[in-house]
Amino acid sequence: MSLRPCSGEQVPPLTAQVARASNPGGTTAIWVRDRLDGLWRDEDFADWCPRDGRPGLSPAQLVTVCVLQFLLGLSDRQAAEAVRCRIDFKYAMAMELDDPGFHHSVLTDFRDRLAKDDRADRLLDLALARLKEAGLVRERTTQRTDSTHVLAAVRDLTRLELITEAVRAALEEVAGVSPHLLDGLVDKGWGIRYGRPVRLGKNPAKPKPKPKPKPKPKPRILTTGDDAVRLLEHIDQHGADRMPGPRVQALGQIMVQNYHYDAAGYLRWRTAETEGGPGLPSSSRAIVSPYDTSARSARHGHIISWKGFATHLAETCAPDGPNVITDVATTAATTHDSQVLPGIHTRLARRGLLPAEHLIDAGYTSLPHLEQAAREHHVTVSGPLRSNPTRQHRRNEGFARHDFHIDYDRQQVTCPQRQVSQGWHDPYPTSRPPRPR
Repeated sequence: MSLRPCSGEQVPPLTAQVARASNPGGTTAIWVRDRLDGLWRDEDFADWCPRDGRPGLSPAQLVTVCVLQFLLGLSDRQAAEAVRCRIDFKYAMAMELDDPGFHHSVLTDFRDRLAKDDRADRLLDLALARLKEAGLVRERTTQRTDSTHVLAAVRDLTRLELITEAVRAALEEVAGVSPHLLDGLVDKGWGIRYGRPVRLGKNPAKPKPKPKPKPKPKPRILTTGDDAVRLLEHIDQHGADRMPGPRVQALGQIMVQNYHYDAAGYLRWRTAETEGGPGLPSSSRAIVSPYDTSARSARHGHIISWKGFATHLAETCAPDGPNVITDVATTAATTHDSQVLPGIHTRLARRGLLPAEHLIDAGYTSLPHLEQAAREHHVTVSGPLRSNPTRQHRRNEGFARHDFHIDYDRQQVTCPQRQVSQGWHDPYPTSRPPRPR
């Protein structure tokens, strides 16, 4: 699809007349068109499309639909139907009344293209720059930042289900690209074990009658592990001239994280107390699904736990202006909130939208980062400090933070027993000693 810019196009007179007559008080879509007209132009998306080919849809119109879809909480089908049927949507997009609109799948494709090469960040920079020119957002006001968890589009799998599903995903990938590589490996037994998505049932509540003694079958946990090893070795031997796909690479990583070889050379299940080697990987490294290797499992407290990511949003909250989102950052679920704050201030400084006061919760508070924000960006960060999670604090034993006196001018700390510290470590020194020659 090529781009045929149509920026500056006015709303058709008949569409404007009908929209005004049917909605005298205006709607959200009408307000977006009247107050934010020109926020995006087709020329801003020139590098998204080739120079030749059949003309595509207007990217500026599609962005407007995405904004209205978010504001009104519509699904893709509902948003596409609103473009076809609602007069205020046609007014917001400067469309004729008889325009048939587009299929709902266009919005999914457009968002996929928006997620490539940091296009969403560039689009946000562009929108904020024009909102700043319009006076709707300005620098050195009050802003706030908070985070929310984002669930990955994956099933919640146990470790055994994860291994089995990883083998099945790798088989599906190889069969779709180079099916001849599976010759001599896959048989009827493989089809029974990996022919469909794995869903291991729970143990029955009551034990079944004990059957007659039979030869003890090989545990499935080792059967799946052996199958995975055979598959990886087979692909490495017969597909050495091909780069392994993402599912095969994910299977290799999952195997390393969940299995190990004992001293006798046998494949064993990795536990937290694995002898002779490392145990289970940390949650920041453990893969939870072969279909999304970047998703991580995280837990906040004893209630909130999820597998996916975390999104951090910064917005203006000045009493004399609208609330405008000024920064969006998506991190792994295991990334601590305090590690995100310096990056937020760096991006806000690049956009010329640094706040005078930044309101945060206890998850973002960190004394070095608060000091860095005040020193480098002249931003006053306000938020409660994190509570002391130690056992002696809960039992009211030992010393707490307020029992120590910190003299920043002399760079000394005095403990409750009147002992003065002998050294001072500054994580962000203003000057560094010269290197010895």
